[in-house]
Amino acid sequence: MFDIDNMDVIDARNLNPQVLAFVGDGVYSLYIRHKLVVGGNSRGKDLHNEVTSFVKASGQSELIARLLPMLNEDEVAVFKRARNHKTLSQAKNQKITDYRRATGLEAVLGYLYLSGKMDRITSLLNSTMGEDNES
Repeated sequence: MFDIDNMDVIDARNLNPQVLAFVGDGVYSLYIRHKLVVGGNSRGKDLHNEVTSFVKASGQSELIARLLPMLNEDEVAVFKRARNHKTLSQAKNQKITDYRRATGLEAVLGYLYLSGKMDRITSLLNSTMGEDNES
């Protein structure tokens, strides 16, 4: 995605789960925006509404339910650590379980991104959208 230095996998995995989720939120949002624009949806308000349906906690909770069987041991460990991490943030108009699972998904995406595993991100996300490994 960007030509920047990657972190060592162990260093990325050991970051605070909230930091991983912060990065992963941006990665996922950009992925969804890219897919919608490339897919031909170019009306601003429509784009915003569609992106929102994907990036809200309930949508991310459904996504991670489909992705969990595809995750490797390290990715599952990152997901669980982030999902179970105590935070002062509260879910806004979302179930706490959805919010925590969404945080776990975002942390996995952040971990993969910071580790330079863009192909893995693309493979996972495309598989849930019925696509092959195209970008």
